Amino acid sequence: MIKANRPPPPPIDRTGDAAPEIAHKECRTGPEIIADYVKTLSTGPGVYRMYGKDGELLYVGKARSLKNRVSNYARFGGHTNRIALMISLTRSMEFVLTRTETEALLLEANLIKRLKPRFNILLRDDKSFPYILIKREHEAAQLTKHRGARKAKGEYFGPFANASAVNQTLNTLQKAFGIRTCSDNVYEGRTRPCMLYQIKRCAGPCVDLISAGDYNALVEEAVDFMSGRSNALRERLQADMLAASENLGFETAAKLRDRIRAIAAVTSRQDVNTHGVKDTDVIALHQEGGKTCVQIFFFRAGQNWGNRALYPRHGPDVTPGEITSTFIAQFYDDKPAPRKILTSVQPEQIELLTEALTLRAGYPVEIRTPKRGHGKVLVEAAYRNAREALGRSLAESRSWAKLLDGVASVFDLDNRPQRIEVYDNSHIQGTNALGAMIVAGPDGFEKSGYRRFNMKGSDAATHDDFAMMRIMLRRRFTRLQKERDKGSPIPDLVLIDGGKGQLSAVMAVMEELGIRDITVAAVAKGPDRNAGQEVFYTPGKPPIRLPVNDPVLYYLQRIRDEAHRFAITGHRAKRTRQMKKNPLDDIPGVGAARKSALLKHFGSARAVTRANLGDLEAVNGISKSLALKIYEHFHE
Repeated sequence: MIKANRPPPPPIDRTGDAAPEIAHKECRTGPEIIADYVKTLSTGPGVYRMYGKDGELLYVGKARSLKNRVSNYARFGGHTNRIALMISLTRSMEFVLTRTETEALLLEANLIKRLKPRFNILLRDDKSFPYILIKREHEAAQLTKHRGARKAKGEYFGPFANASAVNQTLNTLQKAFGIRTCSDNVYEGRTRPCMLYQIKRCAGPCVDLISAGDYNALVEEAVDFMSGRSNALRERLQADMLAASENLGFETAAKLRDRIRAIAAVTSRQDVNTHGVKDTDVIALHQEGGKTCVQIFFFRAGQNWGNRALYPRHGPDVTPGEITSTFIAQFYDDKPAPRKILTSVQPEQIELLTEALTLRAGYPVEIRTPKRGHGKVLVEAAYRNAREALGRSLAESRSWAKLLDGVASVFDLDNRPQRIEVYDNSHIQGTNALGAMIVAGPDGFEKSGYRRFNMKGSDAATHDDFAMMRIMLRRRFTRLQKERDKGSPIPDLVLIDGGKGQLSAVMAVMEELGIRDITVAAVAKGPDRNAGQEVFYTPGKPPIRLPVNDPVLYYLQRIRDEAHRFAITGHRAKRTRQMKKNPLDDIPGVGAARKSALLKHFGSARAVTRANLGDLEAVNGISKSLALKIYEHFHE
């Protein structure tokens, strides 16, 4: 059991009046503050957190002995520049005791991934990986693509590197086994087989074209195939095909032949020779230009399920072994580790890391850095991909940097902008109004920073684009002012989709909030809204027109269009939800069961809105008081 332990704050000199006491506290150095914590620390294993001014989380670390590890931070000198800066910024610490160092490693990885401390190595772009799910919650199992938490009952297979790899495998499973992919609602509503049955990708369980026993047998064969037992399955199907042929069951034999071909196709179509590789991830690392690319290949059931390039964020003084160790701990924090992990660089504390992954997975996990044989061939292939991916990323970064230098020149910025925020809004005659913000920087679009602003109450019905822009910017920068001291990112340039009117509206908000250190510009689409004729407006300066073939103009058009796309997609989704909304959903006390009873009794929601009080009271499960509430909801 993990036990929280927060030591008391460092002692403060209480002598003298209040002013010297505060001054004394502010003048205390990081090592002095840390030394006070060391006095009360346990010698057992655990996790520590270092906080800076205003509660900013600086670092999360684990230790076999908290007292010994933290005491290293209390001494002056002997640290790298990164660690020295971290210590100097430290103002408080928190600790969690664990039973073992393995538990500490698992907790550390979880906290780093969730809290994203400033001085830790951070795994970026680690979006949820797709899986294939054979869903067992229905009498006829469903084959589907899955992301996120594993709440549904069934077998999960993955992770796959991307949606393309999943779709390719799903396609094969449909051809080979004929498992349905339709939703339960569609399944229940079928009266005749769909097109997938006609093209021989579904066995047709929805209309009883296959018995429940035979369909379940297909499902079990699909599970065997995805679990790596494809050879045994293929031999069994070959025997069945020969038997059917000998018994003159040529149609059955042809179906079995097609399934064997589909299985053979997926096991032979591989970019890398996967002979003897069943449940393995291959991780290779390449460093160049102060950046690191980690390439990971997924091999499951003797198949290559794709690869992904990830770019951890780290300081300049970390070693490849430290990056590999941290990457593995964070990457498998929320997904099961395979039984074997091959790496190009041996991770630090490999025994502890192996023990932690084994504890979490519930089966033995092996981490190796192969020096010869087929494993080394796989690692070298992953390394080549890492090197090429990092080369492309660096080239793209240089292109972005050149464009951002051009943006700085156009808008008279002192330095290359690190964060550009672009704003747009979308509505149809004031309905379903929505504002959008996208973020661009040196690494391209930063989608984690994208935001949408729902217009609520009287704001939602406005036809005034200027008013919508004022509302959106006021909400955004009011919040930014509150969080500015906590290290929230501040834009170097705010770009508004619009002309002089929108710019004036935004500048009024900035003046109202007292914000004068952020450059604001507006981009108007020009005559006849032709691309290439954009005009840029900045406060107190003449309009700016860029040459039609200027790369900076293309860049500004691109980020403007991305904001427009993000606003439009949000508006369409909001409008779709509004169209599908049932008027009964807004009545307090009417849940799913009562809504179903009302719809069954009256036939439609519109009929419910027109019903009289007596008819409402006659519905099973609707009390007199609820019937009155429903009636008054529609008849003010």
